[in-house]
Amino acid sequence: MQKTVTMNLKANEYTNRVLGVVKEKYGLNDKGQALNKFAEMFGDEFVDREVKDEIIKEVIASCDRHIKKYGFKPMTTKELDKICRGD
Repeated sequence: MQKTVTMNLKANEYTNRVLGVVKEKYGLNDKGQALNKFAEMFGDEFVDREVKDEIIKEVIASCDRHIKKYGFKPMTTKELDKICRGD
């Protein structure tokens, strides 16, 4: 069962119309359900539903390789920037 939250939203007229159309198109009971449907349809473009095991394993392996190569030596801000930018 999914956890639900209560929100008090202010939306512009266009958003209200879009949610109304989604509500009617999918036979939903209210605009809250329409908002959930809209997020279900387009949310993956912005947020992963859950972290995949492969990604976790990849991050752990990357950390292990780094520790094996460099130990627990502190990293400078310059070194971190270089890694993040891929220089």
